[in-house]
Amino acid sequence: MTDPYSLDGPAIVTGAGQGIGRAIALSLLAVGCTVVAIGRTRDKLETLAAEAGAEATRVTISALDIQDAEALERTLLDAQSLNGPPRYLVNAAGVLSPSRLIDTSADDVRRTIDINFTATLIASQIAARLMVPQKQGAIVTISSNSGTTPRTSLGAYPASKAGLTHAMKCLGLELAEHNIRCNIVSPGSTDTPMQRGFQTSASSLDRVIKGDPAQWRLGIPLSRMATPEDIADLTLFLLSERARHITMENILLDGGATLGAR
Repeated sequence: MTDPYSLDGPAIVTGAGQGIGRAIALSLLAVGCTVVAIGRTRDKLETLAAEAGAEATRVTISALDIQDAEALERTLLDAQSLNGPPRYLVNAAGVLSPSRLIDTSADDVRRTIDINFTATLIASQIAARLMVPQKQGAIVTISSNSGTTPRTSLGAYPASKAGLTHAMKCLGLELAEHNIRCNIVSPGSTDTPMQRGFQTSASSLDRVIKGDPAQWRLGIPLSRMATPEDIADLTLFLLSERARHITMENILLDGGATLGAR
């Protein structure tokens, strides 16, 4: 794969075991980056390394829960001693427990906020502290269009993503003086295992695309769901020097589902 963005250097990807994170990790490997692929399930990470083929020599897999900040920091420090300080961070880890918000259990609220917001923000702090002495770096966080447009039946997920989006903008403001950029990519419905977990039939897919006033509100004007590779392409651009004057932006990638509302 020819690298159109001239990306190089060490990268960290959380949520790399499946879906969007997996596609981003593979894309970074394909253009020549060294990647620390972090996920909860070792089997999925080993499959990622196998799929990387010849690029597998440049991937380090780390099976851990990003809520374990000490384990995460040890992993990043070990990677730094081997490959140098991180140049890129992609936050793609996340969970979704679909339910009406009023019916969402306290445990599901806490788990969603703990992983999607708290753990992801702490991971960004850890990586940013390693980037600051180098005076360079780029962070891209995968959020959601539900963080800016109200959705029903997604539990605490939209709130967790709204908080994360704002926190990353605040972090980007603080890091700008160190030449470190922070941007957010907010997909809509994307063909991932998470999406398929609560999209149970062809009719439910049809409602996502065409719209369902009782639940999804708007459909997708482009009449298709995104693929993980669509998200990966935008992410690589934002990490690259071609986006050197872009920071604190939340870019919607949802086929027009939220009509550009930010």
